[in-house]
Amino acid sequence: MQIRQIFISSGHNYFGHHGRAADDFPLVEVPRIDCVAGHGIRGDRFFDYRENYKGQVTFFSAEVFEKLGRHFGLTSKSPGVLRRNVIVSGIDLNELIGEEFAIQGVRFHGTGHCKPCYWMDQAFAPGAEDFLEGNGGLRAEILTDGTIAVGDAQLVLAEPRLIS
Repeated sequence: MQIRQIFISSGHNYFGHHGRAADDFPLVEVPRIDCVAGHGIRGDRFFDYRENYKGQVTFFSAEVFEKLGRHFGLTSKSPGVLRRNVIVSGIDLNELIGEEFAIQGVRFHGTGHCKPCYWMDQAFAPGAEDFLEGNGGLRAEILTDGTIAVGDAQLVLAEPRLIS
């Protein structure tokens, strides 16, 4: 597995803007992020968004993004337009839904599919929302403090829990 890119933003451009125009908070590509258990990514728009928020960090597949670009003939766009935090390759993110896992020593819980919304059609291209159905990425809670960085990363699944 590899972490290809990491993005944060101080504000929401689409989230919570139903019926209103998109905002214009820049998305910043960074080499690493500080993950804070139960709170989110330091400096990101969802940091302390609300208690037990299921999307403290979002992951997106570089392979899915490449297919999206080829499908729409838009190969010069950045994965950042999708407003996901961590762009990874070499892993099927849907397999991590409901799982606890660690990347570069930081533990996460995959809480669910990061469902694409109608804003994808504006951010990327008309039809992107439908194209990404079932492959919009992974939402996760941060379980331990730590830093993850662009580069090679080993995915470690949590040991199954024994019930006594």
